[in-house]
Amino acid sequence: MEKFIKIHPNDNVVVAIHDDGIKKGESVMGVTAAEDIPRGHKMAVVEIPENENVIKYGYPIGHATTTIKPGEWVHSHNVKTNLSSTLEYTYDPKLNPIPATRKETFMGYVRKNGDVGIRNEIWVVNTVGCVNGVSNAIVEKARKKYGDKVDGIYNFVHPYGCSQLGEDHENTQKLLAGMVRHPNAAGVLVLSLGCENNNMNEFKKVLGEWDDDRVKFFICQEHGDEVEEAVDVIGELVEYAQQFKQEEVPASKLVIGLKCGGSDGLSGITANPLVGRISDIMVANGGKTVLSEVPEMFGAETILMDRCENRELFDKTVSLVNNFKEYFISHGEPVGENPSPGNKKGGITTLEDKSLGCTQKGGTSDVKGVLLYGEKATADGLSLLQGPGNDIVAISGMMASGCHLILFTTGRGTPVGSPVPTVKIATNDDLATRKPNWIDWNAGRLIIDKEMDSYAEEFFKYILDVASDRVKTKNEINGYREIAIFKNGVTL
Repeated sequence: MEKFIKIHPNDNVVVAIHDDGIKKGESVMGVTAAEDIPRGHKMAVVEIPENENVIKYGYPIGHATTTIKPGEWVHSHNVKTNLSSTLEYTYDPKLNPIPATRKETFMGYVRKNGDVGIRNEIWVVNTVGCVNGVSNAIVEKARKKYGDKVDGIYNFVHPYGCSQLGEDHENTQKLLAGMVRHPNAAGVLVLSLGCENNNMNEFKKVLGEWDDDRVKFFICQEHGDEVEEAVDVIGELVEYAQQFKQEEVPASKLVIGLKCGGSDGLSGITANPLVGRISDIMVANGGKTVLSEVPEMFGAETILMDRCENRELFDKTVSLVNNFKEYFISHGEPVGENPSPGNKKGGITTLEDKSLGCTQKGGTSDVKGVLLYGEKATADGLSLLQGPGNDIVAISGMMASGCHLILFTTGRGTPVGSPVPTVKIATNDDLATRKPNWIDWNAGRLIIDKEMDSYAEEFFKYILDVASDRVKTKNEINGYREIAIFKNGVTL
């Protein structure tokens, strides 16, 4: 196993990839390491003068704040981001259309409206946080009574639905409406208190059309024993759900979310490129993938902009990026306020460093869609989704856009899960070995004993097994299912 990798011929740094890192005095590309370089961290292989760019992945990840000598550790003590504010961009298309030539299938549940689910579950969706405790009690009793008749009965607590204004209130409604429509739920109980801003009549306006057999509405203030009566309604939903049986459907019906969290210096070398291959394989199957985390596009956004299929999508992507930068600035926060402490410990130095690794999850295909928060993914191929980098907020947004499952890469490790299967992919072998209760797939083997093309095919077969419910993800096994709603403004 090599101890380092030079990712791009134009890079002026290498990355330590061995568990022991690069030791002081070791020779790397004819350069002697001046100090210990931990795994995932960078070492200069040429002199980088003060204010000159540090190049990784073939792109600048920031500039040197002092002259960096060959063999020296390159990190936040001597590198600073180049990011500042909004920018003007030029559309310079570099397209890579991937034809839909593959015809893989999986076993799914075809709903009455033609949507396909990969689980046959019952979901309780709360219109307001006031009924969180009630929904917990309802689900506990319903599981005891009906739990063996469907794939699961779940509720998702949150603090919102009342005392919100404007866009925040709309975001809550859009996220919850996306949950109600999600095809992994064979039946949905919409649970309301009755007096909230997001009351049932208002929520129905956002929800639009629904199937009365699949979606039931329950207002707690209008019932004597809300728990027992709601459990009876869930019984009706369970009976409805039992009519659905798995059948073979094309992989083109799948929508897969692409996410990273707790990243490290190997994320852009192992797990994220692996997920990028899966995105391209999905495109070749005529399927859909969704990339979010807009702040983690900063510094790499032009790569995605140049892959936009047309000028309209380019303009939408520019707005997506600049609007998020303005969001940061409006709160008095620097645009480059990232990476997190854990990211830095793992070897990520600047937001550009993080972004250039993060965007690799989108593969190489053209961008076919740009979505606002809560919008459903409809374009075949890769779509970009408005949303922050925060793990739970981002995966909740992808779920609301119709993602059947999430591919979630991590170098530090995280137990978080969304309402849909969340496949955790370790960037390094050490994490996969230490946390098998969290990790579903070990991308660290790409720098030990696996080759990308064959390993991507192996991983895609695993994903089809997850979609077919032949394999449960660790978040499903552990019962880790959370939602978080994007919030910006005032709480009354």
